[in-house]
Amino acid sequence: MTGTSAPLRLGRAGKVVVALAAVVMMLITGRLGFWQLDRAQQKLALQAAIEAQAQAVPLSASQLPLNAEEAQTQWHRPVNLRGRWQASATVFLDNRQMRGRPGFFVMTPLSLPDGSAVLVQRGWVPRDQLDRTRLPTVPTPAGEVELQGRMAPWPSRLTQLGEDAPGAIRQNLDAQAYAQEMALSLKPFSVQQTVGPEGDGLLRDWPVPAVDVHKHYGYAGQWFTFCAMIAGLYVWFQIIRPRRHR
Repeated sequence: MTGTSAPLRLGRAGKVVVALAAVVMMLITGRLGFWQLDRAQQKLALQAAIEAQAQAVPLSASQLPLNAEEAQTQWHRPVNLRGRWQASATVFLDNRQMRGRPGFFVMTPLSLPDGSAVLVQRGWVPRDQLDRTRLPTVPTPAGEVELQGRMAPWPSRLTQLGEDAPGAIRQNLDAQAYAQEMALSLKPFSVQQTVGPEGDGLLRDWPVPAVDVHKHYGYAGQWFTFCAMIAGLYVWFQIIRPRRHR
């Protein structure tokens, strides 16, 4: 008995199966690597589009999108609007975070001169940790105001059990139901306020879509490594090792 075991001898059919399996796995892992590189390029293009939109000329009320499809092409673009706050329709969206803290997104419609309204994400406030039903005091100026913000989708929907009861504090906000409830002609988008009155107590560190291209480069490297390992193992066990043994 020798110190090294003899390599497993495969028939012709067995060698073909092993070779096909290795080729298939190399194709799959290699394709996944290139897919991750493609995802990274898509994220870079998204980042460039966001930066370009942020530098565009602000939209006025007359230039606002007319439908949801058109609004999607304007996300993150600045807007300058004039109107009146509908303070009685203010809603506090619960379980929203900013700077890692839980609290409320303060949502108030802004009535525009043409009779329509746009839902404004005015900012974030912390919630009372002792009394979860206590509403924070948020000053809402009366009369005509000027709003500086940026185009944004409707606030994201969080998982919840059952439906929200009518009231100021809500987990989610359905656009159509809210418009009917408040008797408003709402635009099919919202606006995130970026500049507000000094001392209003609202934070406005609005997040932008994460563009983490390094994550995709790391995944691509892993898939390409798997591909190279499969190729190396096949060459070693099916070509080099049998020849050395002979």
